[in-house]
Amino acid sequence: MIKVKKLGAIVPALTLAAGLAACSGGNGNGKEASPGADGNNAGATTTASASASQAAGAADTSKFVKISYVILGDKPKNGQFDAALAEINKLMKQKINAELEWKWVEWADWQTKYNLLLASGDPVDLITIGTDWLDTWGNAQRGAFMNLDDLLPKYAPQTWESIPQEDWAESKYKGKIVLIPENAYTQWVNHGFFYRGDWAKEAGITEPVKDWDGIEKYLQYIKDNKKNVIPWDATAGVSTFGGWVNSYTQELELPISTGWLPVFTTKSVDDPYTVVSPIFDEDTMLNYATKMKSWADKGFWREDVLNYKGDTRTLLKGGLTGLDQHHTQTFGTLRVDMDREQPGSELQMYPFARTNGNLLELSITHGGTSLGAHSKNPERALMAYDLIRNDEQIYRLLNYGIEGVQYEIKDGKRVLPAGYDPKKNEFYSDFWGGRNDKLEIPSSTVWDQLPTTLYAEYDKIKHPYPYGQFVFDKTPVDAELTAISQVTGEMGPSIAFGKAGDPAKAVEAFKSKLKAAGYDKVKAELQKQLDAYKQQMQG
Repeated sequence: MIKVKKLGAIVPALTLAAGLAACSGGNGNGKEASPGADGNNAGATTTASASASQAAGAADTSKFVKISYVILGDKPKNGQFDAALAEINKLMKQKINAELEWKWVEWADWQTKYNLLLASGDPVDLITIGTDWLDTWGNAQRGAFMNLDDLLPKYAPQTWESIPQEDWAESKYKGKIVLIPENAYTQWVNHGFFYRGDWAKEAGITEPVKDWDGIEKYLQYIKDNKKNVIPWDATAGVSTFGGWVNSYTQELELPISTGWLPVFTTKSVDDPYTVVSPIFDEDTMLNYATKMKSWADKGFWREDVLNYKGDTRTLLKGGLTGLDQHHTQTFGTLRVDMDREQPGSELQMYPFARTNGNLLELSITHGGTSLGAHSKNPERALMAYDLIRNDEQIYRLLNYGIEGVQYEIKDGKRVLPAGYDPKKNEFYSDFWGGRNDKLEIPSSTVWDQLPTTLYAEYDKIKHPYPYGQFVFDKTPVDAELTAISQVTGEMGPSIAFGKAGDPAKAVEAFKSKLKAAGYDKVKAELQKQLDAYKQQMQG
């Protein structure tokens, strides 16, 4: 039986490739809070410290050690994260005689760098994982992570006790726990387009956009009426094919990576075990390619889009473009930014799932933390993690920065201090490995109408995530999956931005190359393993 998750809903990870910084919203989670969390956790620091002391009593902490934590994101350059980390390390030294080292895998070619780091055999301690976007199960198969079954109860007791056994069950590879899920944090990271409500009204769009045709009408209005504005100043790193699939089919993505865009899906929520493909089935890919070619011909983005390296979100804030694309968490922060920087813009979001209600809840292993297989200090690393996740003082420093510099608390909300300068004082840690609603403080930088608008809409249509315990063993088809990912990276961007010539010919050439790369073999192996998973879940 499929277990209903406690977390927010998500468009299938089809759309995660659409924004490489899938969880960051550009800079990270420092400005994104979970609406509804009250920040009330009296005694949390004391409890966490007691847990740390308990673990310390069972471990030799006499030797000072440094603990690395690998995260995804571009390293902040204004010194604010370093200042907060210094304060964190004073507490780490006091509690467990250790120091944290934050190691950034930056977004440029992040997938390659992340996997190479794990394959290198370097002694990584803690590391961010994500089963639906960071190839966690593949890395587990390659022996990248340490078995945590015996370590967790002893060295991370508060975390161990707070996570239900059914959630630990989804954190296992071959019956052994290899990750700590981010199961206690509410987030909605389903993707869609962001558009200006004021310009939409000028275009005669008075109701929320419900499909891609509505977005096209909006973009055409900008093209015709807004001088010196590029309707969608996109970059080739943005893949929207997953969003199209989400809008115009009932297909679900599987937690396997095929590179730049999704190649394999399953039929629907009613049949989540039959493998299909949005590229080979019906005309999904052709319709998408045709639409994107028409958008290119209409001039909705730059002619040199495939080589363009601009920052779409910054341009949106500057009034120089009218469209952006990412997930709901990002929208919640961006709406507040736009209200400040483009007063009256009334930023709106068209979630791809709105078109036909194809919305899945988020896997609890979308984010989380593993311990590197070659960690030299696994006991102290888990003790550090237990503090990060449960100690109120450390949690606030890591997620929000220094009180009085990055934030103040007024009426139970985080607000920006007087004199706050975004360039000097901006803070983010890109910590997506164990956020905790109990320690979250709502933020004035997140749109307070999210719960009554988009969140309420999602609650009406969401479906349980069906692949929490599915671990795809890609050993039999590893070479073919690599070849398929190379094909999607080579041909996907040109099709997605209408630069591949005739859409029908481009799609056929794409299919042909995927076939040559081993599409049929991978599909057969995937179906075989899904059949076994179906028996497991229904047994």
